Amino acid sequence: MKEKIRCAVFGVGRLGYWHAENLVTRIKGAELVTVVASRKESAEKVARELGVKKWTTNSQEVFEDPSIEAVIIVTPTKTHADLIIQAARSKKHIFVDKPLTETLEEAEKVIREIHKNNVYCQVGFMRRFDPAYTEAKRLIKNGDIGKPIYYKGVSRDPGSPPEDYIKTSGGIFLDLAIHEYDIARFLIGDEVHSIKTFGNVLVHPFMKKYGDVDQSVTLINFQNGASCDIEASRNSTFGYDIRGEVVGTEGSIQMGSIQHHDIKILTPKGSVYDNIPNFPIKFKDAFLHELAHFIECLQKNERPQITELDGRIALEIAVAATKSFETKEMVLL
Repeated sequence: MKEKIRCAVFGVGRLGYWHAENLVTRIKGAELVTVVASRKESAEKVARELGVKKWTTNSQEVFEDPSIEAVIIVTPTKTHADLIIQAARSKKHIFVDKPLTETLEEAEKVIREIHKNNVYCQVGFMRRFDPAYTEAKRLIKNGDIGKPIYYKGVSRDPGSPPEDYIKTSGGIFLDLAIHEYDIARFLIGDEVHSIKTFGNVLVHPFMKKYGDVDQSVTLINFQNGASCDIEASRNSTFGYDIRGEVVGTEGSIQMGSIQHHDIKILTPKGSVYDNIPNFPIKFKDAFLHELAHFIECLQKNERPQITELDGRIALEIAVAATKSFETKEMVLL
């Protein structure tokens, strides 16, 4: 097994910084060689803070460096396809944040390059590495609730991202609900047969000009007869609210909570608890575990659990969800 995997991180926004920090401080099998950002000031600042020797605004420097074995791509979705193709052709393994690409046509191109160049690719669906969802999957496989027949998922953000983000995000089904589509498929253990979506703009009027919504519902039927419903929302004013439930023929498993700590504060005015303050706190362990898994797979020369094919399937579901919303009809996959 390799002692260290030499890596480069593309993108040093909130999540990119989080991944870079994990590589430097928490994942022993990784060595962060360089950070790449479009802005010189950002790349230099992050490199200095984390003690990384190199930084650059030129991605070609990474692809032309034979000593770099893996890239972690945390950049806008529209850049994914080009970066993945260049990485594959440079024989570098790839970790890419969801979604895999912006379109299914791009997904087919990158998958061909990944397979042609015999590199590994993992897509960043971190919920599969969250301890609660991991344990739920173990219990389901163990038969603790019988056969899973229904999944209910809730993904509520406390507000909308900036308009500049929304206009290039691909819409709520691709940007937000896609996490739920992947975890529903993972927990139910089957492929989607059909999908029907609904949505509306209730709080953020600017979304209308981009054909996006801030409140949505997705109804899914799986090939084995199981079903699910998913709420994706930008309107959770009380904080991040991400929860799920799998109903089986012999029981039910519930995952997630809006509580930050398992404490309640009792006062003469009533009882309260502190809500989860932000998204990275909610999935802090999951972000670490998913990247640690990627590095360990490279050390052992093994295929990651969540591959480019899983990324393509999740993208296909999200595209079908968007089509259903636009046409107001059920879409078969």
